[in-house]
Amino acid sequence: MSLVDSERRVLSGMRPSGRLHLGHYHGVLKNWIKLQHEYECFFCIVDWHALTTNYQEVGPISQHVMDMAVDWLAAGVSPSSATLFIQSQVPEHAELHLLLSMICPLSWLERVPSYKEQQDRLPGRELATYGFLGYPLLQTADILLYRAGLVPVGADQLPHIEFAREVARRFNHLYGREPGFELKAEAAIRKLGKKTATLYNNLRKAFQEQGDVEALETARALLKEQQSITLGDKERLFGYLEGGGRVLLPEPRPLLSEAPKLPGLDGSKMSKSNGNAIFLRDSNAEVEEKIRRMPTDPARVHRDDPGNPAHCPVWPLHEVYTSAETRAALQQGCQSAGIGCLECKGPLIEAVQKELQPLQARAADYQDNPELLRSILAEGAERARNEARETLTEVRLALGLNYR
Repeated sequence: MSLVDSERRVLSGMRPSGRLHLGHYHGVLKNWIKLQHEYECFFCIVDWHALTTNYQEVGPISQHVMDMAVDWLAAGVSPSSATLFIQSQVPEHAELHLLLSMICPLSWLERVPSYKEQQDRLPGRELATYGFLGYPLLQTADILLYRAGLVPVGADQLPHIEFAREVARRFNHLYGREPGFELKAEAAIRKLGKKTATLYNNLRKAFQEQGDVEALETARALLKEQQSITLGDKERLFGYLEGGGRVLLPEPRPLLSEAPKLPGLDGSKMSKSNGNAIFLRDSNAEVEEKIRRMPTDPARVHRDDPGNPAHCPVWPLHEVYTSAETRAALQQGCQSAGIGCLECKGPLIEAVQKELQPLQARAADYQDNPELLRSILAEGAERARNEARETLTEVRLALGLNYR
């Protein structure tokens, strides 16, 4: 098993639900484009997750997957900088999900907040299935399979990351305590050399006796630098730091996104289901038509009525797209009734169209070359499988499923 620096590895994914909109671009994709140059990133189209709520409507899924892949690439997610793949093309996700289901208490799944919330939000669907109940565990398998230390999420997904941490912790507790663990850990410390061994022991003592988190991080960094011990010994010493066993599945941490939720055409959160979205591949005419019919300040019934941008659904989009100088002029014009609402929308229409033009040019390249798209996803799946196989080799060994 290769030594993975979990703190440098990111896993994130999206359910395929069709073409992406500006909310996805500003809320997720811009962050991914930045992360792919700073971390080792795995970006997954989670088509099995789509089945947890849409198992009765499977016809569009394959097209939704391809649309999502085109939009990711058009937005700037790069197959040379990150690994892009489809979840179902890496069957190891299913195996790890199955193995983790053996140790996951039912009550843990039932208390995940989204279990009840989704049922309330989707009242017309039959969601009394194991797949729906167990999807947080499948999400956990997605993360732990790649030993990803960081998962970019919004605040609403924090309970899912905490759930994944609990599952990893339980797995490590159950299976990381190999026979003679303490003796093997002490033997590994001696292999570090006298000076490094003394430093490791002091840092371990500072964390375990005083709760010094900085000492824990320093000790972890120290271990990562060591070339004189085996991977197995490193894993033992990582676990020994915290008083546990070998760290077989590292606990992931959330990487909170700072991107604001982009408002939709009606002022509420932009989403396909709300029918208030501007899609990344909307034409110039479609963008113009959608923004022109946006509601504005209800106080402006007539052209010469003064308005207040703070009460206008269009204004939050201006705050994302137009310059401070432009906004100042528009605000003055609105409050004095010097301009009409259509004049206010003009700079916004131009700014959105300008942003989308290069994305749409890249999207056309992939749409016109489906073989290239399939090749990118196949290569990404193979890279993902290589990592997944290494993790499962270790997991099977820990579970006693080693027959070679």
